[in-house]
Amino acid sequence: MPSDEPGALFTDVGLLSPVTVSHDALVADDSVAAALVTAEVALVRAWAGVGVAPDAVATAASEEFGWSGAGLLVDADWLDTTRLASAAVAGGNPVIPLIARLDDRASIQVRPWLHRGATSQDILDSALMLVSRRAGLHLLGVLRQVEAQLSGFAVVHRDTVAAARTLTQQAVPTTVGARAAGWLRGVTRARVRLGEAVGQLPAQLGGAGGTLASFVEIGGTDAASALPSAYAAELALATPDAPWHVSRWPVTELGDALVQAIDALGKLATDVATGSRTEIGEFAEGVGGGSSAMPQKRNPTGAVLVRSAALRAPQLGATLHLAAALAADERPDGAWHAEWPTLRELLRLALGAAQTAHTLVAGLQVDEGAVARALATTDGLLVSERLSIVLAPVIGSDEVRRIVGAATSGGDLRALVREALEAALDRVPGAPHPADDVDALLDPAAYTGLAGTLVDRAVADAPADAARESLEAPTEESA
Repeated sequence: MPSDEPGALFTDVGLLSPVTVSHDALVADDSVAAALVTAEVALVRAWAGVGVAPDAVATAASEEFGWSGAGLLVDADWLDTTRLASAAVAGGNPVIPLIARLDDRASIQVRPWLHRGATSQDILDSALMLVSRRAGLHLLGVLRQVEAQLSGFAVVHRDTVAAARTLTQQAVPTTVGARAAGWLRGVTRARVRLGEAVGQLPAQLGGAGGTLASFVEIGGTDAASALPSAYAAELALATPDAPWHVSRWPVTELGDALVQAIDALGKLATDVATGSRTEIGEFAEGVGGGSSAMPQKRNPTGAVLVRSAALRAPQLGATLHLAAALAADERPDGAWHAEWPTLRELLRLALGAAQTAHTLVAGLQVDEGAVARALATTDGLLVSERLSIVLAPVIGSDEVRRIVGAATSGGDLRALVREALEAALDRVPGAPHPADDVDALLDPAAYTGLAGTLVDRAVADAPADAARESLEAPTEESA
């Protein structure tokens, strides 16, 4: 049973964050703990890689801690994450008690090389970059699938004419495909930026004050200079140009890319939620959510959950920048600590929002009847802009405004246009004859501009086939 006693287990299983439920295993505490062990074992292997530690030590460390290969999380089921978290309070980070747990497990030959020359921040930063890279690669795979789905959706509805809305009001004609192409471009741009950020995630190795003095003392200048690159290679992370203990661009740039990705998905979700309103009814999710009190409702639950992530993400991104700006001296006090749960929560939200959006788009339905009804709501006034462009040179801007005003008040727009053109016949040489097709002039489908071309361009820039992407085992090439 839950307890309020000190030290009682507290677990966030997503009860109040349904958008992340079942999508956050890659950033869970057990995954972070395994990454910490991976970072420690990688350092032992890196020491051997630069010729300072014996190769036998690297082999033994790999076997004793279940090394799984470059950048892959080791099996750390033997590590009591709950106990580790409790022990982390005294020193302010989990690396300090982790070292004691590693020493207990390691052989005599491996023990002296564990954490050799490193500081806690080296290990924790590297572990978080490892977790971020793995989660980021998975996220990129999901976003590619969302892009492929949106591409197909945009093509199917390329020429489905709909009412565009600006400032909540019907404005001019557009197409459902053009709206979807806007979603697609947003997701594509966010995915590209995220791929760049994930591909640049560096290892961290600077020693206590960021000078690598401890590594020089242990292995000499040449070995210390080569060690960060060897360490990064073991973790499949980028080689850092220099220690970044207080230069937090890897965290802020990743955070910004995650926020942008969630923003793009949030835009999609917002439009779906709006279009799903009962009085609009243009969109419907494949499986609608129910209500505890109103059985007639079919709530756009997927869109609601994605929007919940988009509402939370910007503040988390801002926190990362605030922490980076307050990273004082050569090692931060508190600012660094504030990054850990913030970055993890951003990753968690991005993973959940992307997977939820994937499900949403897969089942997204368009009620073309509702689209047509909305299009006809203003009985031609949707093309008022076109009337101004075409008719103003013939009958004058004042007359066009009079016609639109009269139609807005309930007049017959077609009759008003014909009457104005008839009156203009004698005054304006070459004026269109009323017998000309006024219906064509008022046809919304004839005033969608380059909507179709914009769809074609967006689809051409998106992945043609995401089916080959593996969501279970994302690869380094995924970035």
